Amino acid sequence: MSKFGLVLTLLLTAGAALAQKLETTAGVTRTVLENGLTVLTKEVKSAPVVSVQVFYKIGSRNEAPGVNGIAHQLEHMLFKGTKKRPVQFGRLFGALGSQSNAFTYYDQTAYYGTVEKEKAGALLALEADRMANAQIDPDKLASERKVVLSEIEGNENDPAFRLEKAVQSAAFPQSPYGLTVGGTRADIEGFSADKVGAYYKKYYSPEYATLIVVGDFDTKTMLRQIKTLYRKLGVAGTKPIVTSEPLNGVTDESTLKYIPSKTPIVLKEPGSTPLINAVYPLPNINGADVPALKVLDSVLLSGRNSRLYQALFETGLAADGGTFPYHFLNGGWYNFSFTPAPDKNTAEVDAALLGALEVIRSTPPSADEVTRSKTQIVSSTLLGSRSITAQATALGTNATSANDYQYTDKFLAALEKVTPEDVQRVAKLYLDPARRTVGYFEPTVVVEGSGNAPVGGAPQQGSYSAGPAVDPGEVAKYLPKYAPSGQAQVKLPESVKLPNGMQIFLLRDPSTPTISLSANVLAGREFDTDAKAGLVDQVAGNLFSGTKTRDALTLSGLLENVGASLSPAANRFGVAFDGSSVSKDLPVLLEVLSDVLQNATFPQDQFVLTQSRALQGAKRAEDDPGQQAIRLFRKTLYPVGNPWQVFSTQTTLKSLTRADLETFYKAQYRPDTTILTLVGDFDPVETKKLVENKFGAWKAEGPTPRISYPIIGKPSGVVKKAVVIPNKTQSVTYLGYQSISRSDPRYFDSLVLNQILGGDTLSSRLGGEIRDKLGLTYGINSSFAALKQPGAFSISLQTNPQDTARAVDATLTLVGDVKDKGLSEAEVNTAKLGLVSSYTVALADPVALAGTFTDLASNGLPLTELTDYQAKINAVTLESVNKAAKELLDPENIVVVTAGP
Repeated sequence: MSKFGLVLTLLLTAGAALAQKLETTAGVTRTVLENGLTVLTKEVKSAPVVSVQVFYKIGSRNEAPGVNGIAHQLEHMLFKGTKKRPVQFGRLFGALGSQSNAFTYYDQTAYYGTVEKEKAGALLALEADRMANAQIDPDKLASERKVVLSEIEGNENDPAFRLEKAVQSAAFPQSPYGLTVGGTRADIEGFSADKVGAYYKKYYSPEYATLIVVGDFDTKTMLRQIKTLYRKLGVAGTKPIVTSEPLNGVTDESTLKYIPSKTPIVLKEPGSTPLINAVYPLPNINGADVPALKVLDSVLLSGRNSRLYQALFETGLAADGGTFPYHFLNGGWYNFSFTPAPDKNTAEVDAALLGALEVIRSTPPSADEVTRSKTQIVSSTLLGSRSITAQATALGTNATSANDYQYTDKFLAALEKVTPEDVQRVAKLYLDPARRTVGYFEPTVVVEGSGNAPVGGAPQQGSYSAGPAVDPGEVAKYLPKYAPSGQAQVKLPESVKLPNGMQIFLLRDPSTPTISLSANVLAGREFDTDAKAGLVDQVAGNLFSGTKTRDALTLSGLLENVGASLSPAANRFGVAFDGSSVSKDLPVLLEVLSDVLQNATFPQDQFVLTQSRALQGAKRAEDDPGQQAIRLFRKTLYPVGNPWQVFSTQTTLKSLTRADLETFYKAQYRPDTTILTLVGDFDPVETKKLVENKFGAWKAEGPTPRISYPIIGKPSGVVKKAVVIPNKTQSVTYLGYQSISRSDPRYFDSLVLNQILGGDTLSSRLGGEIRDKLGLTYGINSSFAALKQPGAFSISLQTNPQDTARAVDATLTLVGDVKDKGLSEAEVNTAKLGLVSSYTVALADPVALAGTFTDLASNGLPLTELTDYQAKINAVTLESVNKAAKELLDPENIVVVTAGP
């Protein structure tokens, strides 16, 4: 055996053995209250935060035509207030600084929030309140119905969503798993307050619910608190519900019983790129074949060495796509979705897909493929549980989709027993071509983003009143009591600067046996030009195509064999690398990063493939209202030649050559513009030696490249433009102008101002007026892109086309109201408390923490910004925020662009 073969064997063996040691539910306590409420608690002391989540065993699986979408509609209504607290719950969560939201899926509806540990009791009280006292009145339902329809219309904008919806419905015509989770317009418009209220009274009760609490607390004390709040709900002596009854009268929901039509589904609609979607029925989540099916999926498409990557992407047939075996409480399916490359069609991609599947149906995969797949699955499970929020969500998902919170541990134990023959057996059984439903999207119009003309008329700003501001004092009186939070203790990393100028940050965190890597090379899109736009992304996309000593498959194999990940993504000011691995595989992460940063060779054959994928991506962008809106916004706001307005097109991408990539790489990828951060369970002394060994010989040549950013003035008046994209159900609008940089003395005032104005849809003035009161949008947000160069102040929203003008006018009216009349002291104080609290929660995630260290250094800011953040927010005053509002808000001189039908 070669030296490399021996190392590979040891790595695979170690990864496989990890499954036997990994127990995701160690330390979980399960308690069932007398009213049937299931409570799962887990102490995790890695950060001073607690995640509180409630999962209800009711989702779209329980629906039928006529009531499709009722679970989703009710999820929205649970934010509209209760009898005890008649306020938008998003405002309560925002005041607590909670990272809160909700989702509806096939088997469950879930509500989640993560807060500082002192506020866990407040979250528990709010969830108990809306479990029993939600208000489902006709007026609030009418308003929120518009919001739900806006969300659905946003989904319908995407041809991939429409194709998948058609295929799913055809594959399982009598099963609730064939319905869309969000529902249909016809059904949603038919929901009455009585119907939604009856659904709420039946299913939002303790016996249908699982309460999950994970984080920094004492279990006995926490359980006492939970019992005090929840045991009075429902009826004593009730047992937990295992499976909620369906609303459709179907007794057998299994997806395996359906035999599909042999006729493919073909959607001929306006669009930019063809698509293929295929579905095969699979068993439910507790089926004995699920572990083998997960291994099969990894063998098929997990990394560059996988079967379908080689058959579809390396051959140049497909530009994009993926696979996933879904398993739910009573059914499942295998989903295959691909986008052909520009010069290919769906028939060619489908033939290659079927050919690759037939190979694995007739011949078992190799032992190395299976072992590598097991390692990847186990590592992914471990790495996916680094945050406290993720751990709680996994428990809730398992408890509701598998009826067993310990499902993952049992799955991992079964995973170890999977053999190559098992993989072939399940492939032969479930991937039978006669069992699949396939659909094709065939564009009938080549969309080129037609229209770029000004839209006539200034907005009728006097037509809409912003209404009274939400009184934070009114909100505050409905907040449950909680103890004051302590000052966040942020541990700063050790800083090491190599002689070549490379900056290293190391923070040991032994809470999990994992590594979170964040790196940034200051070689971002600001270096793109109008003639060569897309160059920066192409360089980043080809870094793993080969180096001086390793080809693409060898590079990817190093990571895949140990279940590690490392991927680059270009942004405005840099190329960011996100990486992760189990602790023992840190040397592999650093070896690969070192190699691609110093020795990339950009092979011509790989460049041609990535260029083809980028061209198809550019075509799809022409059919995306969101991308077209931001593009037109920047093109309107900034003059030609300004770095902010450069975007790649099919023309600029076609002009790029391999030589362009190599030249840029040699000039821009330098140690003195590279920052590397590691957060995780490692030995700092040994890691420093390893980093110095891998990067110490890297040299920088010549002066550091710089880009000039001209400062522009605001537009004169209201400048309105639109881009027309056919066959869309929603429009996307951006409003704004150039504003401040990160170094501006008003930066912290702008954070508070933005938090109140539109920092969060559920808790902001814009959200309260445009979403909650008028029901014109599913989401509206504002932001100051205060980066190392002055970015834009912008507001973005999505609307039904007939509501766009009204929504824009109301938005501008509200912005003017804030500028002219200012904010209240209560609003400012509430926003400050929320920002300070959410700061602690955000940094509890090691991935976010590593990225924050890297971002600060990349922007030329000291890491002490982290330790000083709370003090600087607390120093903001009502006077300074209102002064900033007068200076930074200008609804009378603003760019307004819309993309849509």
